[in-house]
Amino acid sequence: MIAETKKNTEQKMQKSIEALKADLAKVRTGRAHTGLLDHVMVEYYGSMVPVNQVAGISLLDARTIGVQPWEKPMFSKVEKAIRDSDLGLNPSNQGEIIRVPMPALTEERRRELIKVVKHEGETAKVAIRNVRRDANNHLKDATKDKTISEDEERRAQDDIQKLTDRYVSEVDSLLEQKEQELLQI
Repeated sequence: MIAETKKNTEQKMQKSIEALKADLAKVRTGRAHTGLLDHVMVEYYGSMVPVNQVAGISLLDARTIGVQPWEKPMFSKVEKAIRDSDLGLNPSNQGEIIRVPMPALTEERRRELIKVVKHEGETAKVAIRNVRRDANNHLKDATKDKTISEDEERRAQDDIQKLTDRYVSEVDSLLEQKEQELLQI
């Protein structure tokens, strides 16, 4: 029972880390990467689909993303979807390919993005601590029900605290990497 609680706790903490990585990937650093357009939706025969399902996305250079729709009528729709997204990008249609240049970030914008990144990190830490609290409550209930001893509960709580510390430090290292990435010019 204790092993199952630890396993579930670790899985939930890992999901928090994965969610943080996904959130950090959405923060633009001035360098182009194809994942930036993953959440941009475009209308395709009456339904909204991600751009990567109607076009090939590639890096043309360090600051330019190339989007090549598979069907001619999609060029204008894809270009409009990218322009209307909240990414602040200005694509240009060049016949065979849509070029999406990445604008350089100002110092002020970099500082704002660092604040956003830190907020995402705090949210992830809170999620990890909530998982710890739930696991500890589960262990206390098991002790009350006499299914585990108090010593077992104490050892399990120590193990869960070690897990928590490990995942919180992983969040800190992810945040530090993203900050360094944002500060690079």
